[in-house]
Amino acid sequence: MRTATPSTAYRAALGLALFASLSLIWLSLGVGIIGADGDRTNLLYGGVLLVGLAGAFIVRLRAAGMARTLVAMAFTQAAIAVIAVLAGWGLPWSPPVELLALNAGFVALFLGAAWLFQRGAHR
Repeated sequence: MRTATPSTAYRAALGLALFASLSLIWLSLGVGIIGADGDRTNLLYGGVLLVGLAGAFIVRLRAAGMARTLVAMAFTQAAIAVIAVLAGWGLPWSPPVELLALNAGFVALFLGAAWLFQRGAHR
């Protein structure tokens, strides 16, 4: 009996998701995405990571479930950005365009990983 090996798409998705998550931790806690370094509102990005951890646990790292989890992470990331801009958080250090652009980059990374997980699920 052969053991199943993860597809290349699955491994790439996992790598991209981990890269995005670690970058999010570094930027939000180390540099600060919203406002100046040390602004407590950056702790909201922990919610994105909690969605990812809970989702990964619930779906047991299966590719199709991980694709949905990464979409949920992207949605959470986008929601934090929209709320931050509407509430005026981070001003004057983080103007709305900067906040939206940086968060859009993370949304794109999470959606890219979701797409790769979906490809891995169809293998």
